[in-house]
Amino acid sequence: MSEAVETLKASRDVLEGIPRNVAPQHCGWCGRRLEQAVAKGRRRRYCGQSCRQRAYERRAAVQRSGLPEDAVVLSDAELTALQDRLFQLRCAAEDVVTAADDGAETAELRRMAQELAATAQDLERLR
Repeated sequence: MSEAVETLKASRDVLEGIPRNVAPQHCGWCGRRLEQAVAKGRRRRYCGQSCRQRAYERRAAVQRSGLPEDAVVLSDAELTALQDRLFQLRCAAEDVVTAADDGAETAELRRMAQELAATAQDLERLR
């Protein structure tokens, strides 16, 4: 058996030992990681009351507007900010490619890759 197959089986065995209600989830509004309690009952969907309230307000607004449930509504300012952040991400990726093509040192490429990862992580937080 190959090493990759053995690693995959080992990781499955580890995951099977963890109860599903302990596995980390994410807040339905802000995306923060939630730690689930071991106790019985319904799983948490939100990290706090404010996120629960915002999600409720969004659902109510979507119902009133007649938009599909999975619709995403952005203001002009939010759309412009998102486009700016996407542009920054693309520029950072192009900088890494250019530096690699120009033969930049490993330390410089590592720094640029870390900056690229930080930009992408910031972009993940849409709210």
